Amino acid sequence: MGTTTRRAVARRGAAPAEPKHWQLRTALTDALDAEFSVGQVLPDERTLAARFGVARATLRQALDQLELEGRLQRRRGVGTTVAPPRVGVDVSPARQAWPGADDDPWTVTGRALVRPPAAVAGPLGVDPAGLLPVVLRDLVADGQPVATERLYARPTPPADETVTAEELLAALRRQPLEGQDRAVELGSADARQARDLDRLPGSPVLLVTTRYTTAGRVAALSLATYRADTCRLTFGDQPLTLT
Repeated sequence: MGTTTRRAVARRGAAPAEPKHWQLRTALTDALDAEFSVGQVLPDERTLAARFGVARATLRQALDQLELEGRLQRRRGVGTTVAPPRVGVDVSPARQAWPGADDDPWTVTGRALVRPPAAVAGPLGVDPAGLLPVVLRDLVADGQPVATERLYARPTPPADETVTAEELLAALRRQPLEGQDRAVELGSADARQARDLDRLPGSPVLLVTTRYTTAGRVAALSLATYRADTCRLTFGDQPLTLT
């Protein structure tokens, strides 16, 4: 075996070095468990960087990771605090109910007629250049906003500015619901989502897309944004924590 080949084998067999920010994340986790309580504000970045002997860029990477894991929260005007346990939110499709049913925990906050994004117009089979009704809803748990939703519906009959959000939801519930499916992915809060969820732009969020079908086609599509730092999504009896 030549020298080059031996070196390649050695490189493949060696465990990769742990990044510095991950080492710091472990040290910060130990400090959170030993020294801080839920809701307590952490020292500023300069103080933390000096305490652990790292650059502030490395510290921010570690703090970002702990926020993604739900251990920390960053709040406007407050700073970085120790997060409470995540709130369990059931997103199981087993309920098989239209939005706005009697036991629906979401609260309507408004409605609008908008040009739908391509990701909505395609599944609904509508003209992306036309106007589509959207119902705006929020989900609150333990007194804090945990999710915001934009629910797009194919209007039946065609909607106008006089149709209320409640009327749109009622029109959906009059149709036989054949099924629903959901997809979950990790994303970052844009300016609107950050404002609605009391987060900072770029904060980690969970994006849940739900399609409601009737008569063999998609009748409504929900784009819901959940706070990744406070939400633990569950599917039926099987909990799923996304970090």
